[in-house]
Amino acid sequence: MSLYYENYPPVFDPAQVDPGVTTAIANIVGQAQLEVRVGYFGICVNADGGSFLCSNNASSLASQVSVDQDPLNLIWVASTFKDSIVFPYLIIVAIVLAFVCFILLATFPGWHEETDERGSERDVKPFPSRPVSQVALALIFVASVFVLVSVLWQHTASVAASTIAQDLGNGSVRSGVGTTAMILGWFGFALFIIVTIGLLVMILSISLLDRLTDD
Repeated sequence: MSLYYENYPPVFDPAQVDPGVTTAIANIVGQAQLEVRVGYFGICVNADGGSFLCSNNASSLASQVSVDQDPLNLIWVASTFKDSIVFPYLIIVAIVLAFVCFILLATFPGWHEETDERGSERDVKPFPSRPVSQVALALIFVASVFVLVSVLWQHTASVAASTIAQDLGNGSVRSGVGTTAMILGWFGFALFIIVTIGLLVMILSISLLDRLTDD
């Protein structure tokens, strides 16, 4: 999520008790142009339109910014959002589970040559171990659920916080949600689902082939 100062025509609505507060906020903001971006592990600040200064310690960033550059304490707001809303650990656990799953997939037997009863060679690929396949399926399924919960949670919370922050700074503060981060999150979830479906289809197919062979 990003927060930044920008002068724009405020939105007026009959539900506003004191529409004139936008003028007071605009006077406080003045010519400030600071931008704050919040990530999973840190905060980045651009105080004057130059380069970004990043840190996981909001206090150290605030100490390097003057009152005129951040009159509404957007750095503190971003820090509160990061500490209270951003939670990357579900994704980290999901990545660990997916890594273990791929290690199990690497144990699946590959193609190799065998000599049949007639003495001719043929390529053979044995079925993978059913318990290993089921464990891999369980791991990638749990990882997919973790990614879904994390991405949906972060997406919903970011949009809500962004909307509220912009409404509070009506006419002086803009906010936005990182489109790239959201796309990467949902793309990762889609990949996990593809792997889950692939493993499920493989296990069911092997089970069906076993039944047909037994018959």
